[in-house]
Amino acid sequence: MARNVYVTALEPGSGKSAVVLGLAEVLSRRAGRLGYFRPLIGSGSARDADVELVIERFRLAQSYRESYALSSDDLHDVAAEGAYGDLLKRVLDGYRAVADGSTSRQQPVAGGEAAPSAVADAAVTAATTGPPDVVIVEGSDFTEASLAVELVLNVDSANHLGAPVLLVVNGARRSAEQVLDLVGQGITTLRERGCTLIGVVANRVSPSVLDAVRAGLPEVAGEIVAAAVPELPMLAAPTVAEVAQALDARYLQPVDGDGEGGAHREVGRLIVGAMGLEHFLERIVEGDLVITPGDRVDIIAGSLAAHLSGTYPGVAGLVLTGGEVPPAVCRLVEGYGDAGIPVVAVDGDTYTVARAVTGVRGAITAQSASKIAAAIGLFEENVDTAALVERIDLARPTRMTPLMFEHALIERAKADRRHIVLPEGNDDRILRAADQLLLRGVVDLTVLGVERDIRARAATLGLTLPGVRIVDPLTSPYREEFAGTYHDLRKHKGVTAQMAFDQMGDVSYFGTMMIHKGLADGMVSGAAHTTAHTIRPAFEFIRTAPGRRVVSSVFLMCLADRVLVYGDCAVVPDPNPEQLADIAVSAADTALMFGIEPRVAMLSYSTGESGTGADVDKVRAGTELARALRPDLPIEGPIQYDAAVDPDVARTKLPGSAVAGRATVFVFPDLNTGNNTYKAVQRSAGALAIGPVLQGLNKPVNDLSRGALVPDIVNTVAITAIQAQNMEST
Repeated sequence: MARNVYVTALEPGSGKSAVVLGLAEVLSRRAGRLGYFRPLIGSGSARDADVELVIERFRLAQSYRESYALSSDDLHDVAAEGAYGDLLKRVLDGYRAVADGSTSRQQPVAGGEAAPSAVADAAVTAATTGPPDVVIVEGSDFTEASLAVELVLNVDSANHLGAPVLLVVNGARRSAEQVLDLVGQGITTLRERGCTLIGVVANRVSPSVLDAVRAGLPEVAGEIVAAAVPELPMLAAPTVAEVAQALDARYLQPVDGDGEGGAHREVGRLIVGAMGLEHFLERIVEGDLVITPGDRVDIIAGSLAAHLSGTYPGVAGLVLTGGEVPPAVCRLVEGYGDAGIPVVAVDGDTYTVARAVTGVRGAITAQSASKIAAAIGLFEENVDTAALVERIDLARPTRMTPLMFEHALIERAKADRRHIVLPEGNDDRILRAADQLLLRGVVDLTVLGVERDIRARAATLGLTLPGVRIVDPLTSPYREEFAGTYHDLRKHKGVTAQMAFDQMGDVSYFGTMMIHKGLADGMVSGAAHTTAHTIRPAFEFIRTAPGRRVVSSVFLMCLADRVLVYGDCAVVPDPNPEQLADIAVSAADTALMFGIEPRVAMLSYSTGESGTGADVDKVRAGTELARALRPDLPIEGPIQYDAAVDPDVARTKLPGSAVAGRATVFVFPDLNTGNNTYKAVQRSAGALAIGPVLQGLNKPVNDLSRGALVPDIVNTVAITAIQAQNMEST
């Protein structure tokens, strides 16, 4: 059974890194452990963007240096006797270290190694310890060494590793006939050299010839998996930082080092500022890199002001030509420092600099959140991933790692897209998450706030928000209608028409009313609001689902090899027996919704009949009520945590139980116990805690922690979409 795959091109510029990223995303859903290896990277003096991207994106427990064997510097003496054999041995040894799980298993660290991702927690590291289930081997880039030498090295590496090959063909700026000819030639070349091909991706194909290429691929490719992926210009767009590095330019103001916005913004196109300001402003578009002489104060000031105006497109940055920059311009740029608009200066005339910039091609880096989301979405949309995985012959493991669970959430949400409203459009984390969700096609989104402000802030952050709907509750034509509905629903509580109108100016009330009126399927809020502010409107007019007595919550606790459900850890302070039973049934249904077989443990400090007291009696009564509500569910209680999770303890304390030792759903006796326990497991055991996920509402509303990271928001939106899917189907 093949447990590796070799992704290679036969020329530079194929967009191979985007294909590797998409393939790794697909395989990581099917494998508990993913490995990655490159036989050859570029010059050892520069960091390899692909290596850093895959290590950080997929949180691999291998260091940067362990992820490749050779640099192009090692090929200088390849003609010497015995040199090639030694190089090939280094490739095989390096690969075996990754495939056998005998690397250092340390996350990269700063100072010579890439810094770990903020989301690379201990749970994921634990999940990737040991041999990987599948290793993706990425071939060389054909940019520095001899093409013939690199071709031989890639072929020999694939054959010696026993790796089936996925060929990537560069379709950029080629006719359909040329692309198909290259596909045929590439397949023939690799097969003549003994490679086993499983697929071919004609990548970066012009949209105008895409259909013709797809029509011709089956005849040229035969039985292997064949796909044509269209060119997406943003994937090749350089960042301002990459342009500055290529030009050896100097920054006129400090730049951020966190990879967000600023110098890391992608360049959409180039525009030379040579005409008068009035006509120049009419021609700029979002993401332009402005190239202009350093003494054109009008163009410089106009570009900076346009970026912040909210009425003009935001530029990506400015390149000032001609060498010395006047002091007045330096002072102007310094004054705009908070806007995050990078301004660089470079020697040389405008024409020469503009020509040089057109040759700069951007890489997909670990900081390129928008590019990553777009590349993965493009791959999933255009490649038959199921057929490709089948060719790699990768069996689905029974364990469920945090990364696999997160991918499963995204996959399920995408399968039946829902419309989610995000009330906190003034929060950068919300905008970044929205951009990723939209680029990957996970959900449709409405973001609440002032459109001009949101568009301006998104431009500053380098976000495109494709297809987003932006609504300002204060000016929306729906406000009057929503207020009337709210007044009708709450006038028995003393709410007047004017009070209802004022309330509908609040983003939480407006967003919740969108769900109530069927204009959205769910809402996610709480990044900048309290839990009470987020869920109070839902209590007032969304209300509980049929058959539910109480709104409660669960956390999805992703351990190294499984996902558990903890409830209630966020809403009900001291549930009575009836509420405990309702929480247990709701938590079991939530578990089922996310593919977890529910075996419910009603937790206490006592197991079975061993203890007495008011707290134990409450759990015992709640257990009986839960069993009466759902006799189809395995429910055990009262039970201690160790007896619920440890088979050895279970055999001693509660032999013969269908739940003890293998529980998946844990119902805590009160909020104090639940909240402290989930945080203890999260911090001490390194679990990834997703939630709180609210349950029991008639329509899905979910609350975020005010410390939520962008991945947390993405996960919560996907969960909300899945809840909406489930509610419609029941």
